[in-house]
Amino acid sequence: MGSKVELFAQIRRDARVEELSIRALAQRYQIARKTVRRALASPVPPARKIPVRASPKLDAFKPLIDAMLNEDLSAPRKQRHTARRVLARLIEEHGATSLSYSTVRDYVRVRRAEIDVAAGRRLEVFVPQEHAPGAEAEVDFGEVWVILDGVKTKCHMFVFWLSHSGRAIHRIYPTQAQEAFLQGHVEAFEALGGVPTRHIRYDNLTSAVSTVLNGRGRRRAENERWTLFRSHYGFDAFYCQPGIAGAHEKGGVEGEVGRFRRNRLSPMPVVKSLDELNERIRGWENDDNARRINGRIRTIGQDFAHERPFLHPLPAEAFDPGLVLNPRVDRSSMVTVRMVKYSVPVRFINRRVRVSLRASEVLIFDGRTLIARHQRVAARTGCSVQLDHYLEVLKTKPGAMAGSTALARARQCGVFTAEHEAFWAHSRKVNGDADGTRELIDVLLLHRSMAADDVIAGIEKALTVGAVSADVVAVEARRNASNSSGGSDSDRHTPARAKAKVQRVVSLTQRRLADPAAVIAGLPADQRPVPNVNAYDELLAKRAEQHHGASAPSTINQESVS
Repeated sequence: MGSKVELFAQIRRDARVEELSIRALAQRYQIARKTVRRALASPVPPARKIPVRASPKLDAFKPLIDAMLNEDLSAPRKQRHTARRVLARLIEEHGATSLSYSTVRDYVRVRRAEIDVAAGRRLEVFVPQEHAPGAEAEVDFGEVWVILDGVKTKCHMFVFWLSHSGRAIHRIYPTQAQEAFLQGHVEAFEALGGVPTRHIRYDNLTSAVSTVLNGRGRRRAENERWTLFRSHYGFDAFYCQPGIAGAHEKGGVEGEVGRFRRNRLSPMPVVKSLDELNERIRGWENDDNARRINGRIRTIGQDFAHERPFLHPLPAEAFDPGLVLNPRVDRSSMVTVRMVKYSVPVRFINRRVRVSLRASEVLIFDGRTLIARHQRVAARTGCSVQLDHYLEVLKTKPGAMAGSTALARARQCGVFTAEHEAFWAHSRKVNGDADGTRELIDVLLLHRSMAADDVIAGIEKALTVGAVSADVVAVEARRNASNSSGGSDSDRHTPARAKAKVQRVVSLTQRRLADPAAVIAGLPADQRPVPNVNAYDELLAKRAEQHHGASAPSTINQESVS
């Protein structure tokens, strides 16, 4: 026989169908008559009685433990008695050496809950809530660790969670300062395509709240820039109660932070940059659209498709979430922002510029013109240097190129490629260190007006014919760009031209070299005849004769007159 419910059902059936007596049923199933009577009285077996174990050693100390737990009702939360501290006090003050830790621990766990309930401290009731589509959202930050460019780095994950559908936006930033707080909102609004109509729930973050008014009430003195941001997007803020009680008022986003961190960011992600990680996160968010939240019939994506039309549309103008600063460019052509140095073009040395410090990048402006863009450096006292900012000064000081920090950073991030290295080495071999470096700098300047792939292709083709000239690289780069784009509309003979043998561009300077040097440079021998000017000499002679013939009559006439 299986469970007791099945036994009771079988007994009741045999009594009804076969009309067996209580004695016969007891003998058939080898049970007591009392059990048969219970089965006939009710199909539900009586609940199992849990024996109450006696603890004679603890009984004498229970009033003392209760007194300690009652003291905790008025004690600070972090200075209340633990079970280990209760046992230590019983041993020190009352000689309770016969008590074990497990005995005291089990009693304290049960008794503390009873005392708290009696004092009205654990009478928390959570009322289920219905959230209208597009009306509410919740926001929070969570700490995450990332292996960022080979270094274990603590970052901060911004999470925006729609209360109706459960659709969430996650972004990881190197900080949780106000610029990251605002940038997270901007990216969330753009990804969702709208703004909640009622309010968004928050903790009392310093990025938004400067002062909590009236103790534990809802009134807050807000940060001025945060107020401007809310006014721009047209939504209200709902601030949760301070402390642990407030966490229950935005339990959706609290749970989403933990769920996403456990399922997507464990183990620690290994990335070169936070942009790379955030791009992965966008893919994971799309995958989560097929997920169902516990107890819901439809998926997150289906609920969000229903919710999206109820969101407020985005404003026409974008909001700059960056913190605006106005540092001065130093002699190294760098500005200092939050203890980190960022380079700008050398022509701005000793001038003040406008910096928009954002969560993941730093934008530097001269007036309204963007002059530099950097990825934000997470480590303090670091620096971000771009080789392009120093090309003009390096052209006048080519000797500083090899040991420059800008070149080292360009090599590290892959901007200065193996093709650049090969061109530089060949150029210095042919033109000398200074002039060879200047040729390289002219090639690097091409990146400002041409695509990097085209310039690299131009370098490769120039090296193939042994021409280490920026002019050759420029011509080949333009040719590569033209071929990649399929040529102009006026080029009607592209198929026929593709069959023809195309003569590669070769530096005229290299052509002037003697044959041994040309062989070294990898150039074919020049078989053309040496040019001469005999034809021009003949023309000069004829012109002289004509001039002489025209002037002779004039002389004769003069003699005859005289």
